[in-house]
Formats: sequence, C-alpha cells, structure tokens
Amino acid sequence: MNILHLMSELDKEINRRRTFAIISHPDAGKTTLTEKLLLFGGAIHVAGAVKSNKIKKTATSDWMEIEKQRGISVATSVMGFEYENYKINILDTPGHKDFAEDTYRTLTAVDSVIIVVDSAKGVEEQTRRLMEVCRMRKTPVMVFMNKMDRDGKDPFDLLDEIEEELKIQVCPLSWPIDSGQNFKGVYNIYDEKLDLYTPSKQTITQSVEFKDINSPELENHIGEKLAAKLREDIELVDGVYPQLDHDAYLRGEVAPVFFGSALNNFGVKELLDCFVKIAPCPRPVQAVERVVKPQEETFSGFIFKIHANMDPNHRSCIAFVKICSGKFERNVYYKHVRLERNIRFSSPTAFMAQKKETVDEAYPGDIIGLPDTGNFKIGDTLTSGEDLHFKGLPSFSPEMFKYIENDDPMKSKQLQKGIDQLMDEGVAQLFVNQFNNRKIIGTVGQLQFEVIQYRLLHEYGAQCRWEPINLFKACWIESDNKDQLNDFKKRKAQFMAKDKEGRDVFLADSNYVLMMAQQDFKDLKFHFTSEF
Repeated sequence: MNILHLMSELDKEINRRRTFAIISHPDAGKTTLTEKLLLFGGAIHVAGAVKSNKIKKTATSDWMEIEKQRGISVATSVMGFEYENYKINILDTPGHKDFAEDTYRTLTAVDSVIIVVDSAKGVEEQTRRLMEVCRMRKTPVMVFMNKMDRDGKDPFDLLDEIEEELKIQVCPLSWPIDSGQNFKGVYNIYDEKLDLYTPSKQTITQSVEFKDINSPELENHIGEKLAAKLREDIELVDGVYPQLDHDAYLRGEVAPVFFGSALNNFGVKELLDCFVKIAPCPRPVQAVERVVKPQEETFSGFIFKIHANMDPNHRSCIAFVKICSGKFERNVYYKHVRLERNIRFSSPTAFMAQKKETVDEAYPGDIIGLPDTGNFKIGDTLTSGEDLHFKGLPSFSPEMFKYIENDDPMKSKQLQKGIDQLMDEGVAQLFVNQFNNRKIIGTVGQLQFEVIQYRLLHEYGAQCRWEPINLFKACWIESDNKDQLNDFKKRKAQFMAKDKEGRDVFLADSNYVLMMAQQDFKDLKFHFTSEF
C-alpha cells in the first residue's frame, strides 16, 4: 500500500512541474518577461524594470554586480514559484552571445523553451543559434512576440520569418488588434476571448469572453474598422495555419505563438495560462547507460552549472543540479559517480533569483543548489547508487585567447583560487602552455574577459592583466597511435597545452596550420568540443 501511495505522490509532483528556459537575442525583453511571470506567481510584488534617470533598477533575475552595471544578464538565473497548483521552474538565460555556452548547457536541463522575439526586429542571429540547439534536442518551443505596443513588422510577416529562420511550423494562439501607438489588444484564439489593452505600466487587461468573432458585439469593443480587419485576419489564420496539434508541439515540430508586451504586462498571463496546460512535465533523460524515467523511485540528477560566490560575503560555490528521477532528500547519502563516494547534503537550496531557501525534498524537474567545496564539475552525476552518466554538456572550442598574468604578486594565491573557481563554472576555459607554462584563458567572446577580470578583483581581491596571444583555435587531440601522437607533440611543442582535466590541447595559430596538421597526422583525432 505504502509503495502505491508513494508512487502516486511522486507522479503527482512530476505532473505538476514545468521546467523551462526563456531564450532570446539580447534586448528582446527576456528578463522583463521573466519578471512579469514571477509577478503572477506572487514570487515578487513589484516589477524592477523601472528606468529612472537612466539608472536601471535591477530586475530580480539579474543580480551579479556586473549585470547591474551593464543591464544585461551574464549568468543563468534559476527561479521557482507556485502558480495555480503548478510548480514552475524558470531558467532565465544570458542573451548575450559571449555567454552562449552557459545557455547551451542550460538547455540540457529544461523540458521546454519560450523564445522571446522583438516584433520590431524579428528573428535575430542569437535566437537562430539557440533554436538549433532546441531542434537538435527536439525541445518543445513556444514563441512570445514581444513589444506589440511599439511599431513593428506585420504579424503575418513575423510568422513567415519564424517559419523560415527557425525552421519550425507556427500556430498562432492569439492575434494582435493593430500595433504600435494604436495597439488595442489581442484576440485570444486559444481561450476564445478578447483581451483589450489600455496603455499603462500596471496594465489591467480587460477580458471579454468572445466565442463568435462574427457577432456584431465586436464593433462595440474595438470599432468597425478594426473589427473588420480582425475578422479578415482570423479567417486567414484559420486558412493558413493548422489547429494546435499538441503532440506535434511536444515533438518540437510546431511552435504556438502569443502576442503581447512584457513591459506593460500584457499578454503574459495568457501565455502562462496556456503554457502550464500544454507544456510537458519532466521527461525521460537519456543517460549513456540507459533511459532514465522521472517516475523511477531511485534518485538521479546531474550538475549543469556551477556558480561561484552567489553570496560575496561567503566564499561559496553552488552547484546547480537538475533532478532527473526519484525524490531528492536532505541529509540522505547519494553517490557521486565520478568520485565514487557517497556524500550527503545538509543545506540544499531552492532559488528565487538571489534569495535562496533550504529545501528538505525536491522532485524531477526541480533545480536545486548544492554547496560545493570543490567536489563538483559540470556534467557530474549524483544517484542513489547506480553508475549513470548523463552526456550532452559540451564545452565548445573557444574563439578568443589571452594570456592571464598576475598584476599583484602579493595576491597570487587569491588569483589561483579565483581562476580555479571561475573555470569550474564554465565561464571560460583554462589552458596551460606546456612550452612556457603560461596560463591562457580561452573564451567565446570579448565580454567574458571583462567579466573574469571584474569578478577576480571584486570577489577574490586579485588583480590580473591580459596579454595578447595570436591563436586561431583550440582543439582537443587524441590518438590510438601513440608514436604519432608523441611525434606531433614534439613537433608542435610550442603550441601544446593541457586543459583543466589534463587533456592534450593543440593551440593552432591559423586555419592553415590546423588543416595541414589534420592532413599530415592522419591517426590523430581533432575535437572541437569536449564532452564534459
């Protein structure tokens, strides 16, 4: 009896969880949307996106100092809240392309995604790249067409652009009534109601049930001209786009689309209401050994992100764990698969942006933080005892390189510790040149160098300076042909390095050199991502 009771309890918890990421190009309104969703969950009570005298009061999800200064998100934030008996876990990701790697990894920890598109700019480059990752993983996607209260592109053109650029069928579930200055609201196709818009920061949406769009009542609400246009548009939508096929959405083939304005809190609740109904609850995860189902009684989870210094007053690292199966309990011993030892956690935390609270239990789909004293690496697995490995947390070959040098000889210990912890987070990669023992930092973008320098100084009290180095690409090399590998390492001694794991890395200084190396050393494998 007890097991049945337990199973139904676990099933119940799994079915009410929705874990998703919000992704977009920088400035499309992602953090604002996150904040408004939190508002509905009662998780925060006042929106923070108030711009006064150009000083941006910070949104709840952007809490690192450097984010406050620049007004951009550079680290993924995790926020959980309850909404109408659903437990919602949002991962707000950095939109800036220099932090794409953090976002790619976050996408391995979610069950679905909401993409925010700026209706004036349409689909932008970063959105395209992130969509490729979603497509690769067959992640269900919903689209929120933001900033409808500003002059933008025609809604039909926007839908065409999404289909073409993101290579996914769309299915509009709401439709805008005019846009820009004359934006009057949307017709909610999904709920068959009219949502009318009155411009103000604390928008109160006036909703009218409206089953039949051909009823003359429509004119009373939006006037003759717009009523005629809306009927025409909806007829076209019905003719061109398929009805929502739930299974196709879950397979990642169709993207439902909502229109609104996150800043004015319009259309957000409608998105959320539909989302909790149709989005998937936690899904099975493919491990190297087998498929892990969330309903299994035994616990398993993996680390997809490590964050140093969530609280600058305490030098603490936190490892973010995505729970894949079973129930996680505080103070219970779990197996750390890579270290082959059992560890228990007395203070696991759940997050509401920077505010965190200790949790006694967590279920599949939940993201919890474990205090990390150097035990974890990205990709590590925790289980109730079984040896499982979750793959697919890539570290990409960096595109920019600089020597990192100590600028204050009195602080070399602090610098070393800071570099170690920040590299564990996966913000960037460290290579040690085997020829001269100099440390090289590789990143995907220029901004990461600034973030590293800033955080080393403010969080570790260490000063570093950067020195230029001209490199084209870092690639991990391996070979079964030991002689050839050694010969290569001898010939390329100046360009050989080790990564943090002690693996061989070839630092090619030009595309030509790399191509020649691949040609001359046939038995060597050159990898451009390191599967963690």
